[in-house]
Amino acid sequence: MPTLRRRLLEFLPKLNVHVKDLESGAALLSRRGGYRVTPMGSRSWLVSRGKNKFADHVASMVTGAAASARWRPVSFGPGARLFVDANQDAEDEWVMQKAAHNYLAARNVASLLDHYQVNCVFDVGANIGQYGRQLRKYGYKGRIVSFEPVAATAEKLRRVAEDDPEWRVYPYALGREERVDTMNVVYGSMSSLLDPTTFGNERYKRFRNTRPEEIHVRRLDSLADEALKGIDDPRPYLKLDTQGYDLEAFAGAGEWTGEFVGLQSEVALMRIYEGMPRMGEAIETYEAEGFEITGMFPVTREETTGRVLEFDCVMVRADMLPPSTSQ
Repeated sequence: MPTLRRRLLEFLPKLNVHVKDLESGAALLSRRGGYRVTPMGSRSWLVSRGKNKFADHVASMVTGAAASARWRPVSFGPGARLFVDANQDAEDEWVMQKAAHNYLAARNVASLLDHYQVNCVFDVGANIGQYGRQLRKYGYKGRIVSFEPVAATAEKLRRVAEDDPEWRVYPYALGREERVDTMNVVYGSMSSLLDPTTFGNERYKRFRNTRPEEIHVRRLDSLADEALKGIDDPRPYLKLDTQGYDLEAFAGAGEWTGEFVGLQSEVALMRIYEGMPRMGEAIETYEAEGFEITGMFPVTREETTGRVLEFDCVMVRADMLPPSTSQ
């Protein structure tokens, strides 16, 4: 038999109150619909309403009597509110923070692509298209050019992109010179042209099951014209996620470096791969080419110590801001 609370929640829509079940014992009430609920781990949610002021539209988080003080609403800027379970444990807290960082990074990139009128994103180290799908999710409609050298992974990527006419896939790694090389292939998204460090081997057990695969390395500047063909007034953006090889891929852009409106690169505080640059060296290289930081978002954090291993560094060229938006 439905509880009194359940009967009440089923009746509220008749009074033009929107009800969203979140989990057993918790639901969200709003006097207007059209909001988006984004899970932030298992016990927290981000609720947003675009550009509208959210505080005027949400009535409350409804819970059982035993959990009446359980949920903490936290302002997440205009148009959004984060509901966090006050009783979540340390593991849930880390999961929530990771999800929040991912959300903020994606929104940061989406807003920059729109603000700088980017019409082509070079997705270097695409894996199976997670980044490209995220771009589409957050509204980017321009061209995506993805690079993924591992054969089986590139085939999965092609299947993901095949119904998107503005998504192109190249089965190459990028570097400062064109050659055939050997990729250390591991499960997931951590295959690299570099060998793991002692620290990397200790942290990631998957490195114990590495297999070699011959791959082709190309320079970005040898492919850029082809990739941008058909785009009037190209305004490209460069995303790098090459497992320690970002600066090598960046070097292969040559004179094309000056054409990128912005870039995104994983920068490391702890070396997972032999020879990968530390954060300071990477940022110094990008800044020397005119890029400036708009955001730093933790990618990997060590749960036991809390220290960040890598940041996603998002950068733009301020002098590439379109005239229509620079006033």
